[in-house]
Amino acid sequence: MRRTTAAAVIFIFMAASTSSSLAQNQQLGPLCTSETTPADKQIDACNKIIALKVFSGPKLAAIYFWRAVGYNKKGDYNRVILDVTEALKLQADQTAMYNLRGSAYYDKGEYDIAIADFTDAIRLGPPSSTVFHNRGNAYRSKRDFTRAIADYSEAIRLEPQSPFSFQNRGSAKQALGDLEGALDDINTAIRLNPQLPSPLINRAMLWRAKDDYDRAIADTTEALRLVQGGVPVPVMTPPGSWQVSSRVNRGLAYEAKGDFDRAKTDFTAALTTKVADAGSIANQATAKARLAVIAATAMPAPAPPPVAATTTAPSPVATPTKPEPAKRNERRIALVIGNGAYTSFTKLPNPRNDARAVAKSLRDIGFEVTEGYDLDRGALRTTVNGFLRSATGAKVAVFYYAGHGAQIDGRNFLVPVDLQPESPQNVLASMTDVDTILAGLDDQVRTNIVILDACRNNPMAEQPAPTAGRGIKLGNGLAAPSALAGGAMFGAGTLIAFATAPGQVALDGEGGNSPFSGALSRHLGTPGIEVQQMLTHVRAEVVRRPGTGRCRGRIRRCSAKCILWARSRSASRYDRG
Repeated sequence: MRRTTAAAVIFIFMAASTSSSLAQNQQLGPLCTSETTPADKQIDACNKIIALKVFSGPKLAAIYFWRAVGYNKKGDYNRVILDVTEALKLQADQTAMYNLRGSAYYDKGEYDIAIADFTDAIRLGPPSSTVFHNRGNAYRSKRDFTRAIADYSEAIRLEPQSPFSFQNRGSAKQALGDLEGALDDINTAIRLNPQLPSPLINRAMLWRAKDDYDRAIADTTEALRLVQGGVPVPVMTPPGSWQVSSRVNRGLAYEAKGDFDRAKTDFTAALTTKVADAGSIANQATAKARLAVIAATAMPAPAPPPVAATTTAPSPVATPTKPEPAKRNERRIALVIGNGAYTSFTKLPNPRNDARAVAKSLRDIGFEVTEGYDLDRGALRTTVNGFLRSATGAKVAVFYYAGHGAQIDGRNFLVPVDLQPESPQNVLASMTDVDTILAGLDDQVRTNIVILDACRNNPMAEQPAPTAGRGIKLGNGLAAPSALAGGAMFGAGTLIAFATAPGQVALDGEGGNSPFSGALSRHLGTPGIEVQQMLTHVRAEVVRRPGTGRCRGRIRRCSAKCILWARSRSASRYDRG
């Protein structure tokens, strides 16, 4: 939730200085320079004033600014940025301008630029709780939760009665594993303003993290009641965001309870709401993915694909003790897939070995592991959907894939072994979209680790040029996380590791395993090490190994600390924080 801009206060003097002139033009001034004017009327009034060509300098800057406010109400963030940029050319020392433009960049998902604008606003002063709050939002979206909490705390110091800053500081604490501190902050936000839907939605996430789905449903139901009852929406709140967030969070709670009909109703309703901000688009991507999982659940399950027995090859990493069985709210699951026996593309000898080694390492440290080998289109989709379904009740979910991957139009796909070179549409429909997996996992109450050991060549490139088709852009390797097109924002605890740098390819490996999976299986069992640090060690080993070509691991940071295996038996459970 972004805080309402300080524009109404900062620009009062501007509106006042032009009011006598504007009054002569059919009261266009009050319509243009008001946060309460409906968006279309506000934009129209500002357009007519600009068309008069009677203002310049700071006065014209004010009109551009207020037209940007109108566009912001409509969720037209590109025009917000254009208008505020024009206003800044005319008057570059206005805190509210930088705040509004930063908020537009934030809603577009361009967090670094947003932080730069908010920082400029803070530099210009005077100290504003609104700007500190909004910069905290951008840091939180970048998963820099320490800085986010510092900014929210400063916003609270400047404005102790602000429910939004308490609410969002609570969300940042939750991402760091401080559930009790998060609950204290969010309860304070609800006490300060019981009519706000957003703290209730955030508290529902906390209840789900505690597996208290009935309370989560109660809070999101109350949030929806407030939204549907016409509770006033702050001007800087993205249109439709409360509705979508309420529906998706309640749907996730219903799904976790096994009430698939109600979950389906909520997810479907979330997709019917028109939104433009990055957060809501991510929520809708999650709703779409969960609907696919529910639909697959309702269909008769085909016979499971044959799964090879787990190998018992020795690992260089010792296994001193076996972890204790996980409690219900500490369940850790993994899906490990190795695809190598391709019928129309280059066969890969190592994915089966890679997957077996990784599966064994995960099972040795207490994960419930599902394995799949040489999966065709139907089996790959069924296996992935089953994993996404199981993830609703887990606190840690690991997805590992070894095999051919394809980058098409900047999106990443996993290639089933029976893929045939057909028309582009059939090729896309036959593969599994990585964005769908990420969206299906996207949930702040769970730590997700997605490892793609698919640094082999793009198999589509082996086919004649017409296979690509007009308008289909093929790429080497896999796309960077920021290029994912499905809208997935990745939950607070999502980590994505690639076996190679974006756009690069490498060999399958000359030994029994790929360089990446060999290093991964050796380091997975290291006790007491945080998962990001573990993957950094994996990358270092791969880089040091001669003959690995361009295979250089890439890690996308996740927020929550996750230790896959603690040092002692008494602490051998999942530790987040």
